[in-house]
Amino acid sequence: MNKVMLIGNVGQEPEVRYVDQGVAVARLRLATTERGYTLQNGTQVPDHTDWHNVILWRRMAEIVEKYVHKGDKLYIEGRIRYTSYDDKQGQRRYATEIWADNLELLSPKPATTTVNESLAAPQPDTKPEEGLPF
Repeated sequence: MNKVMLIGNVGQEPEVRYVDQGVAVARLRLATTERGYTLQNGTQVPDHTDWHNVILWRRMAEIVEKYVHKGDKLYIEGRIRYTSYDDKQGQRRYATEIWADNLELLSPKPATTTVNESLAAPQPDTKPEEGLPF
């Protein structure tokens, strides 16, 4: 089984491109951090941060384009893919990517969105006007 589950923060603005027939592809960098701790003998073990290259396709990529920004907290579920390519100098390079199968936004919505939604919502005491299709 090839399964990865990550919770982390987006390190920079996601890059979204459209390929064949308008299929969206998003690439983002996700930082996951293991918190430091203190051993019984008093030795401090510092925090450890790993960076992950995450690839999202189709609808998830469109969601990333609209709603995900640098610093947002995400839950990503997917699988590890290993790729290789030749750089500009002709050197063979290897990359490890996470191809996402599931995405959950864990950052709270901005306050401005909540305010706008509450202004647009009907008041509890009001009744819809007759003739409107509710």
